[in-house]
Amino acid sequence: MGTPDFTIGIEEEYLLADATTLDLADAPEALIATCKERLEDRVSPEFLQCQVEVGTSVCRTVAEAREDLAHLRRTVAEVAGDHGLVPLAVSCHPWGDWKAQHHRDRERYNDLRRDLGGVARRMLICGMHVHVGLNDDELRLDLMNQLTYFLPHLLALSCSSPFWQGEDTGLESYRLAVFDNLPRTGLPPRFASWAEYQRSVQLLIDTKLIEDSTKIWWDLRPSHTFPTLETRICDVSPRLDHAASIAALIQCVTRTLWRLRGQNLRWRIYERFLLGENRWRAQRYGPSEGLIDFGRGEIVPFADLLEEFIALVHEDAMELGCVREVDAARDILVTGTSAARQRAVFAEATGAGAEPREALREVARHLSAEYHHGL
Repeated sequence: MGTPDFTIGIEEEYLLADATTLDLADAPEALIATCKERLEDRVSPEFLQCQVEVGTSVCRTVAEAREDLAHLRRTVAEVAGDHGLVPLAVSCHPWGDWKAQHHRDRERYNDLRRDLGGVARRMLICGMHVHVGLNDDELRLDLMNQLTYFLPHLLALSCSSPFWQGEDTGLESYRLAVFDNLPRTGLPPRFASWAEYQRSVQLLIDTKLIEDSTKIWWDLRPSHTFPTLETRICDVSPRLDHAASIAALIQCVTRTLWRLRGQNLRWRIYERFLLGENRWRAQRYGPSEGLIDFGRGEIVPFADLLEEFIALVHEDAMELGCVREVDAARDILVTGTSAARQRAVFAEATGAGAEPREALREVARHLSAEYHHGL
């Protein structure tokens, strides 16, 4: 087996808000059409009319993906501005009400609404997906089993959804609490082979429960459309540089696990209920309360875990040319996650005498500014 390409692609979903009030707003069809004229298939509408999705081209390096993503963000912002709107790269709007939103009247989305019932209506959430190119199916499956261990670490760095319908949820990533209401979500099952995975998916197809594996929404999955392993657990990051750092960690740890495999080594596989405990800790606390190190049998401060993560993938970061982006993941702990920064803005506003709704509006203004950070 030759060396995989380890190409990278990044997808982000954005919310659209009125430029003055910052209330959620439906994207007119003219906005989507103009974006498509300028970005072609790198932009698409999403389930809800207040959302839009972008995806980079297939990139060789994280730096290339970052440059492409910056162009996508700038273009969406320019086109949205022409319609009196602003994009927010955040996983939950601070006060948006899902009951007031409308899904797009297209066959695909109508089918989703019909299949998922009321659960679909609550999907007022956005995420970031990172694809890493692996052109061998058995390898994709093997690395998926191992990479699952690192999903809580990646989630902890990306948390950007503390508020839901105007209230502080107490969670760093409330998005997952919403998304987990869908079927076929959460940590991926462990499969012994690609054939076993295919048989499981085919059973759902044969019973007409799903059309294909695009209706499987695990935190990590083999992509149906591309020869990639797709990491889906992350909240969308308001700051572009933080998104690039998280993507770099995903690309590098994928190569690390491949490199260890070539040395007849592999990452230990832990039971899903143990990994689920770390997933919950990341969802609830972000990086602030640490995660369980199962080998040590204790909770370890996240700063220590991040240093171990960076050291683990350093050789691969060198090979992939993204040492700077990997090292810059430390900045997320220095500045705080987006969830922590949003809470700080809210606390400052209320401390200055603002009513809760106006304080939340300050959070939205902060998010609008952060969308452009690093562009």
